[in-house]
Amino acid sequence: MKQKPQLPIIGWREWVSLPELGIEKIKAKIDTGARSCAIHAFDIETFNQEGKHLVGFKVHPYQRDSIQTVATVSPLVDARQVRNSGGHAELRLVILTPIEILGYQWPIELTLTNRDVMGFRMLLGRQALRHRFLVDPGKSFLLSHK
Repeated sequence: MKQKPQLPIIGWREWVSLPELGIEKIKAKIDTGARSCAIHAFDIETFNQEGKHLVGFKVHPYQRDSIQTVATVSPLVDARQVRNSGGHAELRLVILTPIEILGYQWPIELTLTNRDVMGFRMLLGRQALRHRFLVDPGKSFLLSHK
């Protein structure tokens, strides 16, 4: 009987990068209770360019730092109703972008929302984690460096 390869273990928070968005480092909360991924975005604008639907937005990648800003543009994949942590549904724009955690890279769907009052600028939900990692809720930064 073939044994499945052991999945790498990830902590409840990790430093990740979003290379196509120009975000070298952002602390993400690993949240298996959340279905989708979310990032704190502001100044969100949709537009068409050469027949493509795009979204431009800005990100403050570091908690408690509103000075450092990354401005980026990405193809718009969808707009979806998403329930936030308070149980309220909100319409969010969705992009598809690669994420990287210490050499592991794969595409994720990322919703754009205001996470200003939340503890983390990014949330990594279970769809992005499925079949890739096991989560150790008692550990932090297992695959990344502070």
